[in-house]
Amino acid sequence: MNETQQEALKVLGEILALAPDLRRGQLMAHIGFLGESHIDRGLGYMDDDELIAVMFRHKGELLARLSGTTHPALPPTGTAVSLSGTSTLPSITGP
Repeated sequence: MNETQQEALKVLGEILALAPDLRRGQLMAHIGFLGESHIDRGLGYMDDDELIAVMFRHKGELLARLSGTTHPALPPTGTAVSLSGTSTLPSITGP
């Protein structure tokens, strides 16, 4: 298994730990919907780095929801995200 695949499985495990009651099919559907919404690609058409970026975004949304944060610190839609989940563009702050 290459490094990208290992990273994807690691993030997937982190998401599952944050939402243990979520069925695996639901999770795949969520990731597919987020891909369509944020990068205009469905689950079957995402490149590995895009998939990981979408999973990091979903993880951030779950963390924000669990902590009660109303404005999660996530990259804006369409922002390039590195494999670590960090935005590769300057941070944009807003209300």
